[in-house]
Amino acid sequence: MKLRPLSPLFAFVLLACGSEAAPEPAEPASSGSAAAPSEPAAAPSEPSEDPHAGHAGHASAPTPSEGEGLQLGGSAPMADTAMRSVDDSRHSIGSVAGEKGTLVVFTCNHCPYAVAWQDRLVALAHEYMAQGIGVIAINSNDPNEYAIDSFEGMQARASELSMRFPYVVDETSDIARAFGAEKTPEAYLFDAEGHLVYHGAIDDSQDPATVQTHYLRDALAAVVAGNDVNESETRAVGCSIKFREV
Repeated sequence: MKLRPLSPLFAFVLLACGSEAAPEPAEPASSGSAAAPSEPAAAPSEPSEDPHAGHAGHASAPTPSEGEGLQLGGSAPMADTAMRSVDDSRHSIGSVAGEKGTLVVFTCNHCPYAVAWQDRLVALAHEYMAQGIGVIAINSNDPNEYAIDSFEGMQARASELSMRFPYVVDETSDIARAFGAEKTPEAYLFDAEGHLVYHGAIDDSQDPATVQTHYLRDALAAVVAGNDVNESETRAVGCSIKFREV
């Protein structure tokens, strides 16, 4: 398959975003699997600071290998692990579980992809919390990489976006590792029985004006209605999670 060359601006964003690998060309979709969201030519730029500046000899922590981690139909790992939320309360994935299902999203503050989807994600979370879905947002990034990903940065972001669900810090990155999460943002939706029924992107475009397929919204609607999710897995597009050292 011939690869389509990246635009100079998009290539810059990928490099700034922690040496992201370029998205692979879409493969033929198999049953229950959707193609990766397309990216616009112009993406917001990530802060220009070098994430490794001042950390000579910094060794990256192990990251999940492709194909490892939570599989469709599985239960949330480390669901009883309490994490500190922006209001200083503590929540686990299990403690926020909803009657109809539970949405877990790995995100952060600095990533331009997380920022691009944040308004839609918060609105979607609030809409479906009212319909019986429990929601928790998890920041697994090492704040030594980007200071804005600190707990104080999380508090500021939650306040700015008027989040009504827990925004918690994964202080060891172990939750992200257990899930096999790699990107921000990356969504995991569980049904009422606690089984993973959707994993991947929020929708198919950073630009809300060009969205054609609402992957997560469609999955949430199906779960609330007690129906099967048609597109159960997509490729999350975003910055790499900056795993804490172990």
